[in-house]
Amino acid sequence: MDIQENIVNKVAQSGLITIDLAEYAPIENDILTYDIKENLFHGLILKEKDFRDFVKQHDWSQYQDKHMAITCSTDAIVPTWAYMILANKLTPFAKTIHFGTRDEVVRNLFAEAMQAIDYTVYNDQRIVVKGCGDIYVPESAFVSFTHKLSLVAKSIMYGEPCSTVPVFKRKN
Repeated sequence: MDIQENIVNKVAQSGLITIDLAEYAPIENDILTYDIKENLFHGLILKEKDFRDFVKQHDWSQYQDKHMAITCSTDAIVPTWAYMILANKLTPFAKTIHFGTRDEVVRNLFAEAMQAIDYTVYNDQRIVVKGCGDIYVPESAFVSFTHKLSLVAKSIMYGEPCSTVPVFKRKN
């Protein structure tokens, strides 16, 4: 007797929409850091004349189409105008310019991406926000996404469609 069972993919039939926030991640090589510590005298002091000479001679075109983090990784007092000069010189080349670390730039870029999403397409939908992956997604992106999605979605779950953690369910 040959019995053939029909295998039913309940996940596919569930009407769940899976969203992977990693799709909004910036490309790793597109983020560069300019650390002003390289311009400090003895790692402590920024000499204005030396700094201005450096700014004139530096090849700023190497930052073309990059997301730039401007930071100082040492415990030095750097005048605000120095960061302003760097921002000004990077402006014709860089895609975006941020003050802070590389991780802060990633969080900023994710925040911008979360703001740009048209959440109305998820009106009354059952959403699974993909959890684990190979690409880092900051918690701040999950928080921002959930905040906006909660206003329109029918339900929000976290994880994989076969194993989710309920986050939100709209009461009828």
